[in-house]
Amino acid sequence: MPRQRSGSRWVLIGLVGIAALYVAVCIALFLLQRSLIYFPQPRHAPPGTPLLTFAVDGRQVLATTRERDGERALVYFGGNSEDVSSSLPGLSTLFPEHALYLLHYPGYGGSPGRPTEASLMADAFALFDEVARRHPRVTVIGRSLGSGVAVQVASARPVEQLVLVAPYDSIEGVAEIRFPMIPVRWILEDKFDSGRHVADIKAPTLIIEVENDKVIPRASTERLLARFPPGQAKLGVVAGAEHNFPDTHPDYVRLLRGLADASPDVAAPASAASR
Repeated sequence: MPRQRSGSRWVLIGLVGIAALYVAVCIALFLLQRSLIYFPQPRHAPPGTPLLTFAVDGRQVLATTRERDGERALVYFGGNSEDVSSSLPGLSTLFPEHALYLLHYPGYGGSPGRPTEASLMADAFALFDEVARRHPRVTVIGRSLGSGVAVQVASARPVEQLVLVAPYDSIEGVAEIRFPMIPVRWILEDKFDSGRHVADIKAPTLIIEVENDKVIPRASTERLLARFPPGQAKLGVVAGAEHNFPDTHPDYVRLLRGLADASPDVAAPASAASR
């Protein structure tokens, strides 16, 4: 009998230990969550690359630019470990008639502040509004993390065309796939719930899926696509590529070049279910 009690005691101790470890993991994920989402990079633009600066709530917002006169402009929101200034040469080639504005998120590229969903969105809306004052026709591209930024901007501003590269339905959904045993919905602060904003988007939309993406599950991208009304969004695929594919990938170049050359009416996609 004493031996049985001793065995039960050790089982109880083991269960308590497992529970304590689980709680510790949850607390660690809560405390470290933003370091798992955001990976700020320094700015490596060549000397003399123009930089737009303006203040939002007393803090400077920075955007690498390629100025052009005219109606058309492009605003670019990059990924979580991207120096967006590195995308300037490729976008300059693909969109020769557009003024270009590439946002440096708070904490990225020398931009002051800390990256959070709230701070990213404040800067993104401020940049779009600044650009729209100069150029009435604005295309928005969001890549990976930036797709969630772009969706929210397009849901609340008059975007002419929207491009989402390696997008997700929500970061919460992606996190739930990665951490299936963790109560992500109660822990996660920056959810970037793109699916919730789709109904308010009016712009023709191109969703670019990455065939071998190990960061954004295909199911998340296709769930986002399915939320668009029929006829508003189309799907393009970057074949054989992984998440951090180069801007020179021929499928990516083809898809963006077709968008840049098209008028808004021509660019409007045929079917949300087509590939």
